[in-house]
Amino acid sequence: MNVPETMVAAVLGEPGVIETVRKPVPEIGPDDVLVRVHRASLCGTDVKILSRKFFGGVGPEPGTFIPGHEYSGVVAAVGSSVDEFVVGDRVVTEAHRGCMRCANCLSGGYTNCLNYGVAAKGHRVQGMTVQGGFAEYVSNHVSTLTLLPETVDFDSAVVLTTAGTVMHAFQRLGVLAVGTNIAVIGPGPIGLLAVQVARELGAARVSLIGTREGRLALGKQYGADQVVNSRECDPVAAVRAATGGRGADIVLECSGAGPAVDTALHMATRGGKVVLVGFFGQPVTADLNHAVMNGITLATVRGEGAGSVARAVSLAGSGRLNTDSLVTHRFPLTDIAAAFDAYTRRADNAIKVMLDVTD
Repeated sequence: MNVPETMVAAVLGEPGVIETVRKPVPEIGPDDVLVRVHRASLCGTDVKILSRKFFGGVGPEPGTFIPGHEYSGVVAAVGSSVDEFVVGDRVVTEAHRGCMRCANCLSGGYTNCLNYGVAAKGHRVQGMTVQGGFAEYVSNHVSTLTLLPETVDFDSAVVLTTAGTVMHAFQRLGVLAVGTNIAVIGPGPIGLLAVQVARELGAARVSLIGTREGRLALGKQYGADQVVNSRECDPVAAVRAATGGRGADIVLECSGAGPAVDTALHMATRGGKVVLVGFFGQPVTADLNHAVMNGITLATVRGEGAGSVARAVSLAGSGRLNTDSLVTHRFPLTDIAAAFDAYTRRADNAIKVMLDVTD
């Protein structure tokens, strides 16, 4: 593949500002793969990065940093040690690459790398601690890429990075979902994918809780047995009534809303499990005594992990995940500021906002 010397890339400016400029195409090391990005999408973490809250309000110098951690594309070049991929392969990224030398990484927990942010020791998170995919080209460590089957297009592949977070959440619970009552709080991209994954994993009953009727209706299409508008009724009472008074065996909190943690704890059955998937904007207050007195296990996940994106790709490759209807808006990379505006305002019920980077 003929790789140019420069590329179009979106870079952070002052807090809240992002613009496209021309940058040199990144060089790759022996273990790296140069990806020509075709599609990329926005998520809530990108909004925090744009505002610089992600960096504690400081962050990189304006004009130097390229965000973006959800993207797919084609292999444009490979490092000298790479034989897992060849030029022309279609791939999707996983954001996290641990140092692979600390205790957490060696036990498989690379999203909780003890050397987080220490590039000298090999840690990277695309678009967060190293340059990301809101650009025509991006460098990835070979371990962070998954080959796409012919049945999965670039749009679907990008959404599967979000599905990887859901897969990781279910694995983190350490239980079979078959025959369980599962409640999902928050019908955003993660929650709507969680409904589908829960159904594919054999849940007996899936409840979806939210406040937006359009998204709840989409969850119903995806297989939710019960949808609950929490503005119209008590969601805990509704889920308990639907489960014979028991509550949900598993609750996935995907909204990132502070009060939802307490809702999740009270929605879970005695001895049930709650996993926090969403990121919260501020400290949360919850009735942990209720969790202790009822033996409720509380777990967390940070993005995708444990090879979960590859499993999501496998599920989608067999036609068992619906991702098309999640993509509601499209913008060219050069209109990325407008894309962020649509996403943050949830304009026209924006769910996944996609960037068309290259053809």
